[in-house]
Amino acid sequence: MSAPAASPQRPASETVARDAEDSRQEAFSARHLFALILSTLVLGLLVGAVAGCLGKLLGVFEGLMLGYHETGGSPIAWNSGALRRFLSVSVGGLMVAIAWYFLRNKTTKVPSVAKAVKGARLPWWQTLVHDVLQIFYVGSGGSIGREVAPREAGSMLSQYWWEKVGLKIGLRRSDLPLFTAAGAGAGFAGVYISPLAGAFFGIEMLLGQTSFEVVGVCLGMSSISTLVGGMIMGTHPYYSVGHENFPVAGVIIALILAPLAGFVGGWFRWLTSRANKKMITDKRILFALPLTAVLTGAIAAFFPQIMGNGRALAQSAMNVPFEFLDKLSLSGWLAVLGLLGLAALKMAVTLLTIRAGASGGTLTPAISIGACMGAALGVIAQMVAPGFIPVWQCAMIGAVAVLASAQKAPLMATAMIIEISHLPVSLIAPFGIAVGGALAISRIVVEGCKAKTLK
Repeated sequence: MSAPAASPQRPASETVARDAEDSRQEAFSARHLFALILSTLVLGLLVGAVAGCLGKLLGVFEGLMLGYHETGGSPIAWNSGALRRFLSVSVGGLMVAIAWYFLRNKTTKVPSVAKAVKGARLPWWQTLVHDVLQIFYVGSGGSIGREVAPREAGSMLSQYWWEKVGLKIGLRRSDLPLFTAAGAGAGFAGVYISPLAGAFFGIEMLLGQTSFEVVGVCLGMSSISTLVGGMIMGTHPYYSVGHENFPVAGVIIALILAPLAGFVGGWFRWLTSRANKKMITDKRILFALPLTAVLTGAIAAFFPQIMGNGRALAQSAMNVPFEFLDKLSLSGWLAVLGLLGLAALKMAVTLLTIRAGASGGTLTPAISIGACMGAALGVIAQMVAPGFIPVWQCAMIGAVAVLASAQKAPLMATAMIIEISHLPVSLIAPFGIAVGGALAISRIVVEGCKAKTLK
């Protein structure tokens, strides 16, 4: 039996060339890793500083327009007076309508963060003006979320860093979507002091993928941004709630709320998508947005809870006292009707605001709607079985379920509610049940809406 033929020996020159190529590849990989780490660190610091400043700017505009500063302990502008609330939103709506008309029709348009992740460029000064206008309108009482502004600023800074510095120090062209998404998540984290929510926003909602680089950059940048934003704005809870552990009764509440929250969250997601697609950006914004602002101001004169990004309404729902709730009392049923009515008003005014041309987010409006639904169920539970479960815990379960289904982002929603409220880990079970059930129902609702639209 013959011995196997020996493999031909490679020439020395070919071996040297291959080894040199391997060394270059290893050096490039090390350089790329260094560029990822340095870029994550620098952008985390920059985005956190900008997000913190935008958060502080909201307080400046609230003081200027309404004469008060929103906090967890004092979320509603009661002391501003009905007339000032009306004038604040009305004047604010007129001012931003004029500014947005010129910004959108006379300069380079600002794309959404989702489009930026796919390659659209965010122009620097237009983006900053666009973000300040959003913060101003929320501060004057406009019914829209504020979280889009820091996300856009974070994405814009990341794009410019990648172009001006990143490519020179070792970033790849394929890194642009990653840093655009991570910058948006870091802006979110820096303004709400929520690192996990910011990281999940970039990973879950924008990129839809996971890898060592994706998780490392998103989580690292959001964490650094949170530290910087916390130094500027403080680290106090965004919502002031109790600290009791969630009882087993929370699971029962979650099972009841899940389908209801999924239905409402699915509808809210569908309607906000339609409102965004049909948003007025031409000359009609000069009439549509001021009229919507006047309507918002008229409602706010009597119900200031619907003003702003939704924090006031959500905190009101979480603070519903239950000591006065006798079994099936009239006051209890009036509280239930009031909570559901305010939730419906908040949803309607927010949708009108988006349709009329205002830019902004829907995260905190969704939280407020869900909190009202949960609190309403909590009030009923207290009337039927006093001491069954605190009302604020029901509000939190409703908030996370509607938020998750409205944003189609279970991880981001769960992390956000836990982080911004400093909640105990005992809520994981009821939160998971509520979020899972709500997502399933919301998908059915959205698919049904799509099917009807295609007919």
